[in-house]
Amino acid sequence: MRDLVSKSTSHNSIETKWAFQNKFDKSGIIVRNKARLVAKGYNQEEGIDYDETYAPVERLKAIRLVLAFACVMDFRLYQMDVKSAFLNGLIEEEVYVDQPPSFVDYKHPNHVYTLKNTLYGLKQAPRSWYERLTSFLTEQSFTRGQVDKTFFIKKVNSESLIVQIYVDDIIFGATNEIFYKEFSSCM
Repeated sequence: MRDLVSKSTSHNSIETKWAFQNKFDKSGIIVRNKARLVAKGYNQEEGIDYDETYAPVERLKAIRLVLAFACVMDFRLYQMDVKSAFLNGLIEEEVYVDQPPSFVDYKHPNHVYTLKNTLYGLKQAPRSWYERLTSFLTEQSFTRGQVDKTFFIKKVNSESLIVQIYVDDIIFGATNEIFYKEFSSCM
């Protein structure tokens, strides 16, 4: 969230809620309690609160091709889950959310927050995350696939590093062990 501002009559503000979840270990004992602020994105109206939500998602065939490519090229594949993926997308339009329940500023109870980054639950969150990750990968000299827009490859001499994106999961591998260690550390 960014700034607490007075509520505008020209823009809708999106309600928020707290999502609570318990994480268990293998024996069923609670290891951690999670609390996450979530936007009630189902209240958003297309054309008013957001323009575009489409984010490319690869098909199962693309993952099979990556697996086959890794077998032929004889290299390991790794999987990475980006835990805060949708919190890292940048919002270009003006989005206002209500103050979180139980955390209302007592001096300004009718004010709302403007968002700079996405929140879980916003309709535009997957697209914003994909665009930010794509721009990062292209800055790192990756080339995006022509057919599958979620596939990226980086070639240095005869070595290759491939990356396949699936929402907030990333599958990657390289012909050189140094490449995937560098990629893992920079991500």
